[in-house]
Amino acid sequence: DENGEIIWGDVLLAIYADKILKKTPGAKIIFEVKCSKGLIQRIEALGGIPLMYKTGHSLIKAKMKAEHSPLAGEMSGHIFFADRYYGFDDAIYAGLRLLEILSEGVTLSSLAEKVPKYFATPEIRIETTDEKKFEIVEKLKTYFKKSYKVIDIDGVRVDFADGWGLIRPSNTQPVLVLRFEAKTKQRLEEIRDLFFDKLGEL
Repeated sequence: DENGEIIWGDVLLAIYADKILKKTPGAKIIFEVKCSKGLIQRIEALGGIPLMYKTGHSLIKAKMKAEHSPLAGEMSGHIFFADRYYGFDDAIYAGLRLLEILSEGVTLSSLAEKVPKYFATPEIRIETTDEKKFEIVEKLKTYFKKSYKVIDIDGVRVDFADGWGLIRPSNTQPVLVLRFEAKTKQRLEEIRDLFFDKLGEL
C-alpha cells in the first residue's frame, strides 16, 4: 500500500469483493483453504457467500464456472474475474481493476483496514515424499476429526472460534504445506504447537 505494507492475496480479494458485491449482492466469492478468516467475515459482512475450495488455479477456475461466481482468488495473488471479464486470472487486468477502485480517491490502506485482522504465519513447507505426504495428512485428519471442527476439502483445516491451522499435501511437490492464523500471537503459537506436537508423534 502507500505505506509500504504488503497487501496479501486474501485481503486483495476482499477489496475486490467489496465493489462486486455492491453490484451483485448475495454472490458467491470463492477462495482457497489458505485464506484468512478475516476474508470470510468481510464477505459475509458485505452480503456475499464465502465459498472455500481447493488450492490450484485450474481447480478454482472450474469451481468458479460451476458456481457462477463473479470473483475468486488465492493467497498467491491469483485473482479471477468473471465480472466484466472471462473467468481466469490475469495480473494486468487485476491491476487495472485495483487502479479503478483507487481512482475514486481512497487509499489502499483504508480499504485493507476493513478486513478483520488476524496474526498469521507465512506458508510453512516441510519436505517429505509423495507417498508420505498423503499418509500423514490422512492420519492427522482422523486424529483431529475426533475432537475438532475439520474442513477437509484440501488437506486438513482445523477451525477454531479464534483461528485455524492447516496442513495439506502440495499438488506439485513432495512437500507438506502448513499455515496458521489466530486473533492473538499467543493463540497462534498454541495452534501451531498443537499441529507440530502431533506431527512429531507420527
